[in-house]
Amino acid sequence: MSDAIKHECGISMIRLLKPLEYYKEKYGTAFYGVNKMYLMMEKQHNRGQDGAGFASIKLDMNPGERYMSRVRSAQQQPIQDIFAQINERINTALAENPEYENNVALQKKNIPYIGELLMGHVRYGTFGKNSIESVHPFLRQNNWMHRNLIVAGNFNLTNVHELFDNLINLGQHPKELADTVTVMEKIGHFLDDAVAKLYKQIKKEGYNKREASPLIAERLNVAKILRKSSKNWDGGYTMGGLLGHGDAFVVRDPAGIRPAYFYKDDEVVVIASERPVIQTVFNVPFEEIKELDPGNAIIIKKKGTVHLEEIKEPTERKACSFERIYFSRGSDKEIYQERKQLGKLAFPQILKAIDGNLSNTVFSYIPNTAETSFFGMVKEAQNYLNKLKEEQILAMGPNITGEELHKILDVRPRIEKVAIKDAKLRTFITQDSSRDDLVAHVYDISYGSVKKGDNLVIIDDSIVRGTTLKKSILKILDRLSPKKIIVVSSAPQIRYPDCYGIDMAKLEDFVAFKATQALHEDHGSTHLIKEIYEKCLTQTDTADGEVVNYVKEFYKPFTAEQISKKIAEILSPKGIKAEVDIIYQSVESLHAACPHNLGDWYFTGNYPTPGGNRVVNRAFINFYEGKNQRAY
Repeated sequence: MSDAIKHECGISMIRLLKPLEYYKEKYGTAFYGVNKMYLMMEKQHNRGQDGAGFASIKLDMNPGERYMSRVRSAQQQPIQDIFAQINERINTALAENPEYENNVALQKKNIPYIGELLMGHVRYGTFGKNSIESVHPFLRQNNWMHRNLIVAGNFNLTNVHELFDNLINLGQHPKELADTVTVMEKIGHFLDDAVAKLYKQIKKEGYNKREASPLIAERLNVAKILRKSSKNWDGGYTMGGLLGHGDAFVVRDPAGIRPAYFYKDDEVVVIASERPVIQTVFNVPFEEIKELDPGNAIIIKKKGTVHLEEIKEPTERKACSFERIYFSRGSDKEIYQERKQLGKLAFPQILKAIDGNLSNTVFSYIPNTAETSFFGMVKEAQNYLNKLKEEQILAMGPNITGEELHKILDVRPRIEKVAIKDAKLRTFITQDSSRDDLVAHVYDISYGSVKKGDNLVIIDDSIVRGTTLKKSILKILDRLSPKKIIVVSSAPQIRYPDCYGIDMAKLEDFVAFKATQALHEDHGSTHLIKEIYEKCLTQTDTADGEVVNYVKEFYKPFTAEQISKKIAEILSPKGIKAEVDIIYQSVESLHAACPHNLGDWYFTGNYPTPGGNRVVNRAFINFYEGKNQRAY
């Protein structure tokens, strides 16, 4: 993506189902779980770079022995930082206590971070400060083992104010107005309640306080706690939690907006935000990794039993399509094919834009995530040419000469690596004029890759703001002297903000919104903008089921082609010689390429929860009133 946007967090969870001695004997180390967690977090680094956190729980520890550990970092390389801290603690303990080296029991008792239950998190901040206090996992401590709660997730709730007020009505005093804190305290409230009720019940059965503790752990109904806690949650979420005594869970939102996958064998239970992470780290086949169904939770009890339970009734599946286009690792078997299909399906529009002139057209891509779509686009160009060749050969009949045949067969799509990103270049100067000059040089070109007068087709996975295109990419591509530059987005026009965990919160940031606003000015229809604003104002106190996304009316007067054409005008830098054309994927083609992930609210405004409609209306109100702030 040429426009970097902050996006989704990633979670990882490992439950070792055997004693630590088993892993020492089979894999040579009792730190097997810690090592695997490091790999899982690194493999999901694409999901979060603002912070990282790790937590572990040791099972069956004696009173007075530490059984929970947590480490977090908001440093520039947070994953490396937290595991450097972990390694330092482990290595120091082993160096100072040689007797620990081959004694797993002593290691478990005395060295932090070793445990049977581990959770990792990589964070991309979508709301709030990128400080250590904002980094997951979050910890809620209590002297009762069962009431200790560690929470981490990939989520954003749209109704955090309502949930905050609910906690106040319960008599609590939350330390912060943030969805993570609010969620943790909500779960914590019902956890406390469940433990207290179980204790009373067990006490009536004649057990003393000490005897009650293991019985509470055994009888605690995690699914019931999650049902009560999540009753009023509105948003997209995959949320993981660890309880101090050793129960664990991951729960997914009813529309399946945020992703979750799991794998189980007789040694481990593994849960992650991405399937190929589990495949790679644990070397297991694609078919053995399951997707956690929307509205469900995977619950792992302390004794090691694993079961799935429906927590909230699933709604229409609206799994995020942006996952497939950009956020997830492209090494996933299905995602790789889907991205190729996105490139293929964009080809008919490309062919029209170049007037069918493939001989004088160079195909390339903007590094790096668009590379797979590029393969699909080029393969479709090859298919098109093969049909043309077949028609030409058949038309010439049996009298075709060898020279004529070779001339036809030698025609193929011209592909080049035109754009190169200089990963080492950092825009560290804050003054706008100097910064713009640096931005213009973030990309470089392969000189000689395009002949003067050629068409240049360059595919990107999506065009959000278009800033980098205008300030850098188009200017530098123009140095190759192409006749026409066609920028292809494998995603449709991004018109609406996200509110479920991706940092796209303001309407006026989107180039599609700016282009539509310009079209209203061109067509003398700006009065509609005020009318939409007034309609949005009427929605502020509307009941959830009746909230309407009135921002759709902003785009309604214009076709996608009109908006794309205006975007091309807006993004064309002053003084550029080449004609610029912008092509966006259609929503219909997106659905064809990604048939199981139909969450498309960024492109269509069809939000899967009422909170989404509230957020988009609030975003329009903020735009109209000139408030440079988030809508959630």
